[in-house]
Amino acid sequence: MKAEASVWKGRKYVAISRITVKNQLAYMTDFLLRTLFLLIIIYIFTQLWGATYRGEGSSTIAGYTFKQIMWYLIISESMTLATPSLALKIEQEVKSGEVGYKLIRPVNYIGFHYASYLGEVYFRLAVNLMAGLVLGMLILGPPAFGYGWLGLLVVSIGAFTVNFLLNMILALCAFWVEETQGLEFVYKKLLFTIGGMMMPLEVFPEALRKVCAWLPFQTVLYFPAKTVVSFDAVAMVRMVAIQGVWVLVLGICVLLIYRKGVSKLHVNGG
Repeated sequence: MKAEASVWKGRKYVAISRITVKNQLAYMTDFLLRTLFLLIIIYIFTQLWGATYRGEGSSTIAGYTFKQIMWYLIISESMTLATPSLALKIEQEVKSGEVGYKLIRPVNYIGFHYASYLGEVYFRLAVNLMAGLVLGMLILGPPAFGYGWLGLLVVSIGAFTVNFLLNMILALCAFWVEETQGLEFVYKKLLFTIGGMMMPLEVFPEALRKVCAWLPFQTVLYFPAKTVVSFDAVAMVRMVAIQGVWVLVLGICVLLIYRKGVSKLHVNGG
């Protein structure tokens, strides 16, 4: 009976992911605009890094060739633009009172948002990667990722999970402050910089790299992009282990904040 109940619960979350994907298909205009933005950003980075390599007069920078840097950016940008805004969603639920109805559903509130998040983020990622690959092959030629594709699939699970948990910590602050998009804005800027979206962490000064190694931001974008362009099975195992530790730590934080927020919501009457 317990096994059947677990299977049933799993099916509910799979169904949530499927519904989210179907909903995304209804907003093709938004997808086209995001895809166009991705292509523009990649083209701009191509010009900037091309000028940088010519100025350096070297075929490599921090161990990366020009092609590797560009494919790195295509992966990191594709993942960044695939991520939906949890802060906006939960803000609206709290302000409208919808959160009260979702809390009494026979589905865990955090689990519901996680299933919806994964369905949306992987659908967006697939679209972004297809567009990025087309432009990348036109400018750079075909990539030579090899097992890097498999590495991306493995590492992206931990990357998106850590990203979800970090976003959820910020979004759950809506139980207290209601306006959390400012916090999300700061978080995104941290991903852009010390998270390795705009450039690999190897380009940073050594002191800053050591600081980044103790922060969760590297696990979100740097790990998957690095795995794709420079696949190393041993390094990938280490990355997955680090992601696992952060998932555990951040997961505990999310549960504690969630319980505190729900108790506040019940005391104040929603």
